Amino acid sequence: MLIVAVVGPTATGKSDLALDLAHAMLARGEVLPEIVNADAYQLYRRMDIGTAKVPPAQRRGMVHHQVDVIDPSEDASVARYQESARADLDAIAARGARALVAGGSGLYVRALLDDMVFPGTDPAVRAAIEVRADLEGARALHDELARLDPVAAASIGPRNTRRIVRALEVIEISGQPYTATLPRQEYVRPAVQIGLDCDRELLDQRVEDRVDRMWELGLVEEVRSLADVLGTTASRAVGYREVLEMLAGESTEDEARASVAASTRRLARKQMGWFGRDPRVHWLDARADDLVDRALAVIDEAQAATVGDENTRPAHQDDGGPVRRRLGA
Repeated sequence: MLIVAVVGPTATGKSDLALDLAHAMLARGEVLPEIVNADAYQLYRRMDIGTAKVPPAQRRGMVHHQVDVIDPSEDASVARYQESARADLDAIAARGARALVAGGSGLYVRALLDDMVFPGTDPAVRAAIEVRADLEGARALHDELARLDPVAAASIGPRNTRRIVRALEVIEISGQPYTATLPRQEYVRPAVQIGLDCDRELLDQRVEDRVDRMWELGLVEEVRSLADVLGTTASRAVGYREVLEMLAGESTEDEARASVAASTRRLARKQMGWFGRDPRVHWLDARADDLVDRALAVIDEAQAATVGDENTRPAHQDDGGPVRRRLGA
């Protein structure tokens, strides 16, 4: 059954739309859909307020996967997420249900839906290449990469030592060009992505409202209770990083609050850019009164199409108008 992914910038209402779609599908006679989280930080247990996680009591009876699955002390891994979340998709399909993916972590969405391989690592190989980088310089290694994989070399600057080392490591381990391991915009299962677009001024206001709500719900207290157990990845999450700095005496509460809002706005812009580059996303106005009906129409159209057609189809033209290429306009 076609997988439906609800994607887009933070604070546009992805979780709400996923829940609304699940109930609309149930009302149409489908087996109860199941929701698969694609937000990197909602994977963490106890990180609830700062990640805008839907509380269990508000999930309307919908089964949720990939929520509260790792401890805050652990570092999230997109490769591990891909393995476990794809296993969830298999299990959901075996039950005859539809998977509804919801989240704004672009790399996680692609890892789940697209043909994306994560090459292994070899500390010894990497260490040897890093020694060469110190002795010979990044330019020499970049020249070597240009001989082995010209496409990769063209996309990696000669000063980007870290990426040059990684590319050469993958080539030595796999015996293939580095570019052969890069993700392709090709679904591994039939899927459709629905993106929620929003006027930037309105989105900024939604962000402010979200931050206010998080403060009222007790974000500071949540971060304080987790401060001693937050690992490297979790401590970098928007909202947690800024409050940790406040608790360390590096800023006032007002400054921390403003910083959380500013960081969230930057995150939303970054997400707009990430999803906006994917021509397969069908963009809908997050403010539309008939948003659920419009989303169902996109799903029904995609369900009727072949997988190959879906992988190459241009972005959805809403109401017959031109495709919107500037998000947040």
